[in-house]
Amino acid sequence: MAKLKPIITLQSYGIYSTWDNESKALPQIEQFTTEVIATLDVEFGLIINIKKAKGEKLHYSIYHPNIPDDEGDIMPPFSGVVYVKDSDWHFYLGDTLWPPINNKLGNWRMTIEYNGKLIADKTFNVALPTERSAVEFWQDRGYKPLK
Repeated sequence: MAKLKPIITLQSYGIYSTWDNESKALPQIEQFTTEVIATLDVEFGLIINIKKAKGEKLHYSIYHPNIPDDEGDIMPPFSGVVYVKDSDWHFYLGDTLWPPINNKLGNWRMTIEYNGKLIADKTFNVALPTERSAVEFWQDRGYKPLK
């Protein structure tokens, strides 16, 4: 019998409510965006849904913008493996900012792979409020740029 091909969808990405990793509940989307204002404890990332892949392995990575560790060495990407828990499963991959904020600015790339294939890839630009453009300011308030 042929193995079923999984169905993978990107459900949401952006800024989320605070996530409790001890809870089964995933965080709730608050704003769809790839632009993140650098504030302490802001939660950002993505949620995928994967069907027909129970027991399969997903590889995930979060590439930080050259954040130094306590010894001053650049932190390697945060990566790991997770197994799909049921046949209709949601997975949250995200991160948050911790002090000091200034060394967390830049691009944060989050990826998820299944069987060696990239199935999710989002890059979030973490910036101070003053680094944002006037267009981004108005877009956050619901205005669309003229084309």
